[in-house]
Amino acid sequence: MTSTANVRTDPGSRSGAAVAEQARSLVGAAELNNTALRRYLHGLPGVDQVGADARAAMLGTRSIKTTAKAWAIDTAISMIDLTTLEGADTPGKVRSLVAKAKTPDPSDPACPKPAAVCVYPDLVPEALTAIGDAGINVASVATAFPAGRASRQVRLADTRDAVAAGAHEVDMVIDRGAFLAGDYLKVYEDIVAVREACQSVTGDQRPAHLKVILETGELATYDNVRRASWLAMLAGADFIKTSTGKVSPAATLPVTVVMLEAVRDFLAATGAHVGVKPAGGIRTSKDAIKYLVAVNEVAGQDWLTPDLFRFGASSLLNDVLLQRQKLATGAYSGPDYVTID
Repeated sequence: MTSTANVRTDPGSRSGAAVAEQARSLVGAAELNNTALRRYLHGLPGVDQVGADARAAMLGTRSIKTTAKAWAIDTAISMIDLTTLEGADTPGKVRSLVAKAKTPDPSDPACPKPAAVCVYPDLVPEALTAIGDAGINVASVATAFPAGRASRQVRLADTRDAVAAGAHEVDMVIDRGAFLAGDYLKVYEDIVAVREACQSVTGDQRPAHLKVILETGELATYDNVRRASWLAMLAGADFIKTSTGKVSPAATLPVTVVMLEAVRDFLAATGAHVGVKPAGGIRTSKDAIKYLVAVNEVAGQDWLTPDLFRFGASSLLNDVLLQRQKLATGAYSGPDYVTID
């Protein structure tokens, strides 16, 4: 599959003023407030839950064979944010994770590398040192991850720490309590403020890309998933992300389909591409390929790139490597042929 010829507009390249102007234009209000945001978000087309589930199930039945499967496996590897987000994380564990990202398959130097490693802010320097010039991004969670139950000042300090440490990408969590209470303006202003912190860099450091975690398992309905997706994009998100991986259910194919529809429609409305990142619970190459089919058929070929689609995962890479070796050799390797960490 090849990319379309559309010219991409990177949301992160827009100024804060341009983001606010676009949001006011889309919402149709001279001033963004809860009334205007509620009217706009609740005016979005409703999601047919039965239809969304059925469409995701249908997409999951597509059979991908031979060269297409090999392409899908390599593409999935290149889209992985290899993640460790545990309270017991150590510098040694991060170095081990980076070593795996730099050389996923020691027997095959042609094996793609994951897009990023994702760690807590205090371990960003360790990851950057270990990565060196390998061309792998360092992503960091922030904003009082995973609950997000902290003041805006604390959430911004968390973000600034990650950015100052050199993180290339920041994964923030929205205040789900505020969203579910209908305080859309608070959620919007939180995202805007975090985005500003991601862009407040010095010297030759590039602004950090912002991934906004919706925690869809707590949003209860697909309508809320669509509204939260649009709210994050109105505020200037570079990516919308399903989950922290700490809440069940985490990523699901139907929810991801709803989010892919949102970024597709946002592109049509604004000309800006926003990425999608399902995270949590995606463990097998079979699952990953289902998501790639959904990306292609719902959002389009533009999104079949790590710039616009990621998998947040800790164990997915192991299974994908085993499947890759199977395609190359015709036989399954044992799990001891790939690293565990």
